[in-house]
Parts: sequence; structure tokens; C-alpha cells
Amino acid sequence: MPEVPLDFPRAWVEFPNPADPDEIMRCDLTWLTSSYRCIFGEGCHGIYRSAPDVGCCTLGAHFADSDDEKRVASHVARLTPELWQLKPSGRVKRSDWVELDPDGERKTRTVEVDGQQACVFHNRPGFAAGAGCALHLLALREGAEPLTTKPDVCWQLPIRRTYRNVKRPDGTSYLQVSIGEYDRRGWGPGGHDLDWYCTGNPEAHVAPEPLFVTSRAELVELMGAEAYDELARHCEAHIRSRSLLAIHPADPH
Repeated sequence: MPEVPLDFPRAWVEFPNPADPDEIMRCDLTWLTSSYRCIFGEGCHGIYRSAPDVGCCTLGAHFADSDDEKRVASHVARLTPELWQLKPSGRVKRSDWVELDPDGERKTRTVEVDGQQACVFHNRPGFAAGAGCALHLLALREGAEPLTTKPDVCWQLPIRRTYRNVKRPDGTSYLQVSIGEYDRRGWGPGGHDLDWYCTGNPEAHVAPEPLFVTSRAELVELMGAEAYDELARHCEAHIRSRSLLAIHPADPH
């Protein structure tokens, strides 16, 4: 099924962060009220044709900072062979799962299994505990949110948070925090070369509830609980007026 165009009318809302008056939240209502959901294992084609079974885990995950890597390391230490298909034998070293990209940035290692390149934490189809991220599986087994165990970029996708300092005409300024769709362009110039991508594809807009509900945990982590509650009110109002305002073109009509 073809993806919708990258640019189309969107409805945005801006409101002060109730927890920090120096921040203005700018949120994409069109995206956050869409029916998108991750369809890994349920029709996801993978971002590259050469690795259709590994979703968007083909390239590994870049760490946001050293704290992100340390947090992940604390969870890697608890992974067992029953949860992690590619777990090395013996004591797991940082070099077993961390590597440098060509620019010297730290990321999770990628390895090739059956001709498909993917993150070292990606359990392949047929693994007894299930295909997908071993760190995600660990969180589910422990009754925790997957965002607690996975690298930041993994649980944030496909929500994109960006920051911008805005100067007002009176000389004052504020921090604008934008919450929107992580479309192809979020991957940089290479995003246009992906063979398949989910956020703009109707195949992935099949959730019975809107994204701001299904991704509540991730949004609370990105925005804070008070800002999320305010966002939810705006999303609910937007849904009530969808016949008049922009809706995501990948949603069923």
C-alpha cells in the first residue's frame, strides 16, 4: 500500500507547560490523534527489503548520551539466553553490544543472521521467546514499560521531540518543545532511501484507539504528566471536531 505524501495539512496546538511556564509545548494533533500503531510482526515490511523481518532495527540504535547507554547497560546485565538469542557465552562485555558508527558515535552493535543485518538485541523469527527486541521482552517479563529498558531512540520512535529557542518581539524568549511525527525525514537524508516506512503508510494506521492514548507512557516520559494531561484534553477536543480540522491522510476514512 503506498505511503501518503510527507507534507499535508496538519493541526497543531501550543500551550504553556503547566509544570514549567518557561516552556511552550507545540503538539501535532493530526499525528497524535491518528490511528497509527507499530505493526512489527503483523505486516511490517522492514525499512529495507533485504531484512523484512527486523522492522526498523536494521541499523542498530544510537545512544542519546552516556546516561542512556549506562541505563541500557544495567538492563543488559539481566538478560538471559532465554530472553536474548544472541547473548554471548560467559561474561558480557560492553564491546559485545556497543560499537562506533563511521562518525565515532556510540550505538548498539549490528550483526548478520541468515543474511539479515540487525541490532544485536533483535531476536530473529523462530526464537522460542519470540521475535523482536530482547530488551523489550525483558520489560514485559518484569511488568515494566519497555521505555525503561530500551535505548531512548527506540522507545521514542515514531514520536519526535525537538527543541527550539523562540524570541518574542518584547525581547523575552521561551523554549518551544515540539511533539510530532517521526517521518522519513527524521532519519536524516538517508530516510528517503528506506524501502518502506510505517508512519505515513495506511497499513500501520489500524489502531482502535488514537496514538495519544496508546503511547501515553512514552508521551508522559517526553512531556511530563501535567503537560500530557493538557495535551489529552486538546486531543479529545480535536477528535470531536475532526470533520472540520486536518486528520492524518493515512487514517481510514
